[in-house]
Amino acid sequence: MSETMETRQFEAEVSQILKLMVHSMYSHQEVFLRELISNASDAIDKLRFEALSDGGIYEGQSDLHIEIEVDKEGRTITVRDTGIGMSRDEVADNIGTIARSGTRRFLEQMTGDQKEDSRLIGQFGVGFYSAFIVADKVELITRRAGEEEAVRWESAGEGEYSLGSADKEERGTEIVLHLRDDADEFLDLSRLEQIVRRYSDHISFPIFLIGEEQEEEQADQEGEEEARVPARRQVNEASALWTRSRNEIDDEEYKGFYKHVAHAFDEPLTWIHSKVEGLLKFTLLFYVPTEPPLELRLADQEVAGGVKLYVKRVYILDEAEMFLPRYLRFIRGVVDADDLPLNVSREMLQDNRVVRSIRKTATKRALEMLEELSEDGEKYATFWSAFGSILKEGVVEDRGRQQEVAGLLRFASTAGDGAAETTSLDDYLERQKEGQEAIYYVSADSYEAGLASPHLEIFEARDVEVLVLTDPIDEWVVSHLREYKDVPLRSVDRGALDLDELGSDDDGGDAEDGEEAEKTEEEDPRWAPLLESVKEALGDSVREVRMSNRLTDSPSCLVRQEWEMSERMRRLLKQSGQEVPAAKPTLELNPDHHLIRHLENLEGEELAEWATLFLEQARLSEGAVLEAPALFVRRLNRLMGQLVDGGGNGRTE
Repeated sequence: MSETMETRQFEAEVSQILKLMVHSMYSHQEVFLRELISNASDAIDKLRFEALSDGGIYEGQSDLHIEIEVDKEGRTITVRDTGIGMSRDEVADNIGTIARSGTRRFLEQMTGDQKEDSRLIGQFGVGFYSAFIVADKVELITRRAGEEEAVRWESAGEGEYSLGSADKEERGTEIVLHLRDDADEFLDLSRLEQIVRRYSDHISFPIFLIGEEQEEEQADQEGEEEARVPARRQVNEASALWTRSRNEIDDEEYKGFYKHVAHAFDEPLTWIHSKVEGLLKFTLLFYVPTEPPLELRLADQEVAGGVKLYVKRVYILDEAEMFLPRYLRFIRGVVDADDLPLNVSREMLQDNRVVRSIRKTATKRALEMLEELSEDGEKYATFWSAFGSILKEGVVEDRGRQQEVAGLLRFASTAGDGAAETTSLDDYLERQKEGQEAIYYVSADSYEAGLASPHLEIFEARDVEVLVLTDPIDEWVVSHLREYKDVPLRSVDRGALDLDELGSDDDGGDAEDGEEAEKTEEEDPRWAPLLESVKEALGDSVREVRMSNRLTDSPSCLVRQEWEMSERMRRLLKQSGQEVPAAKPTLELNPDHHLIRHLENLEGEELAEWATLFLEQARLSEGAVLEAPALFVRRLNRLMGQLVDGGGNGRTE
């Protein structure tokens, strides 16, 4: 067939990725073969799936395999498969463009650091374009099963590609790589075999290596030229890894399969391989990545999940999100079920009895995997940094397993050494003071802001540990997790604080001995006139004004009812565009602070000025944004000036 090739331009993003890939992936050149074999395997899987409803798509050729052919003289490597193939439109759509949201944001993350960029590229997925890591020209000839027309695509990877018709009798795809001068090592059959065995031994279809290799006996004879003989040999195990016994699989094989199924470059933190036999028969192989896949890093991506579904070793679909809850969507792996029909569809799976049963077991096994991982502090810290915010969603979404998920959570704490050091709720309970009846927490925008909260002053004085919640989702977590192991979670800024359980300021000792010292100052009638005057000055901006038993250094703080949302939650809701009802917090004043004691000497407008200042200070300490910051600055400067001019007595002479 005479070909008329049409020249087209790559999308700008494709050109950028090709350039980045060639330069950033230099030290990982061998991954091109892994990626092309993985694509070929996917193409065969798709053929088998379509054949479930149309057996004629095999076209009388049911031999499913992958071939890698080396031509040393022509300096080419050809990867071919007997899979589904592609139509002309599919070639144009899948290879001329990158049909993936987040591509531009991905490119913006490139740093120019080769090691870091190669990691990001690996997370994004290299796929077909990996061919250009080792080739300066790539040809693709493909014919989709069931169609007559074959398609030819070729490019030097420099901004444009050509597309036209081709001759191809067999269905499937053939990719010819014209190697760069620095890629000679990949013309060596033993090197290619090594790569296949390392990365693709688990591929469940035969992989054949074809080429000429030296005839050893003749080559050993002195004076004779090296003899070359054609070779076609299978170089992989060709059995689905998850179908084998765990005792037969070593760690390197498990890691290799992870990189295949997750299209990843990182090593898995852990994995679980479980075969379930009983009323239902199915196999699970789940992995926890070390780094978040790119789709989890890009906020504009809708992530369904990373589990593939097979039925009796036949690939059915990617992103089988129905087998794990969304808060475990970072897990990668496979589910192979014997009790589902081969022609099952995604719609049929949504409310299926077998699926519900598998999901229950799969979720249980996944959480057990994380529980076991948590015993390794260093690895779990890596996991938590990458996926902690996602796992927290389970407290809200999975009421039936809420306590189990809560046991896996980690939080920064006042007992820790910075935000990076986290603790579990179980460890917190082991350290709690005798007689302490709650798990205390403070919510703030940062660890430093949390430690600076005036609400922590009495807790610090009495050496009581407080969890510091800084992740935005923490607000939703604690609003649903009211208690853990029958111990209530209590915010340090909610309700009247009963400190009898916490002991004295000096030694944290017997609460009974310090009972008188812990009596709240609001019981002292001397303060009643002042509290009434401050409340009158502030009007409806506060619910009430009272003396505080939680402050030791700051003059004031705001306290809310147990059922009211925090200031931080209010800000988060406003930022998301939701309407938030007006709030009327309680203003607490520190009766031992010299500025508060000076209020007794003030009245009228001067008292109102100071009262407003204390209210605004309390709001700022919560991270709130004042409606009129300039007025606050003027008021603060004016009152400080009065103190200076008045010799420190708070009055203007």
